[in-house]
Amino acid sequence: MSFDTIINRFGTHSAKWDKMEDIYGVPAKDGIPMWVADMDFRAPDCVQDAIAKMHEHGIYGYYGDDNSYLGAICWWMRTRHGWEVDPQAIFTTHGLVNGTAMCVDTFTEPGDGIVLMTPVYHAFAKVIRANNRRVVECDLAVENGRYEMDFDAWDQQLDGSEKMMILCSPHNPGGRVWTREELEGVAAFAKRHDLILVSDEIHHDLVFPGTKHIPMALIDGISDRLIMMSATTKTFNIAGSHSGNVIIHDPDLRAKFAARMAALGMSPNSFGLHMAEAAYSPEGAAWLDDLIAYIDGNRQVFDTGINAIPGLSSMPLQATYLAWVDFSGTGMTREEFTKRVEQDAKIAVNHGPSFGSGGDSFLRFNLATPRSTVEQAVERMQAAFADLQ
Repeated sequence: MSFDTIINRFGTHSAKWDKMEDIYGVPAKDGIPMWVADMDFRAPDCVQDAIAKMHEHGIYGYYGDDNSYLGAICWWMRTRHGWEVDPQAIFTTHGLVNGTAMCVDTFTEPGDGIVLMTPVYHAFAKVIRANNRRVVECDLAVENGRYEMDFDAWDQQLDGSEKMMILCSPHNPGGRVWTREELEGVAAFAKRHDLILVSDEIHHDLVFPGTKHIPMALIDGISDRLIMMSATTKTFNIAGSHSGNVIIHDPDLRAKFAARMAALGMSPNSFGLHMAEAAYSPEGAAWLDDLIAYIDGNRQVFDTGINAIPGLSSMPLQATYLAWVDFSGTGMTREEFTKRVEQDAKIAVNHGPSFGSGGDSFLRFNLATPRSTVEQAVERMQAAFADLQ
């Protein structure tokens, strides 16, 4: 397939396209939606074929015998990430926001503190607060233009009421792929403060050449408090399937999670399982390799154009398709630079403050769209900030 193909998504119940004008005031007729984290590309043929096969059969009954589905997950983690997964450790949730909520609900109590390294994916804080837990923001430091962990500062912040830490790996926003040394630091921090560690690795397949993602499960000495989360949904643009995996190797934690799943009567959507199994295949892997190369090209086009605007800085991405642009160098207020992006450039983007502490001067741009759209967005941005040139 060609990632350059423009696909009209208006009128398809697409949150990203059909809600853009209502939420941001960016006109549907000529606006560019670069906010919601899904891609403007068709899923790979192997996924399309799986859905076509379901359609041809015409019966959409309860899903049973999940051995091939679990086997596909184990094969993928072993071949792409060097991680051996016990199929008995895999739980399927309705996406990873649901998986996060399930972890918060199962392993903490109302009033407990849950640590986030901010700025970070906004749904974490929403889920924590909705469960009547406290968000504990540990600010990431910016060193040489990228995010770094600051364990010394964080140690001073915690007071012992915290029970869980949610790690975003690779990090969203900012696109950091954490090093083994950093992940070992996270493990030590979690043990030092007796925290359950939830590692959301939904972007672990979307890593650019020259960088290697390390699953948290491969870090020694953390398995007794570790919950891993992964999904096909970001990788293969099937977020609407609302399927994700919570993977727990510790038997005690696993038993608690299983009991909570049973208490809530949760079972997976058959469409999501068929799609995931098809995606985690050699065909899916080949498509993904092409996708990464294409998005890497988009990233280079975007960063070159944005960084040429005085006062703007796009944080170098090692992973994800979500550019994180700092406007602090313009000297403008957040309202002013946001107005220029949304009203002048007509681009809908995620606002930095929604990602928590440290996000005020940033906007997040989704680059998983045809190259011509990225080029058009860069041209509009340069025109919107032309007075700075």
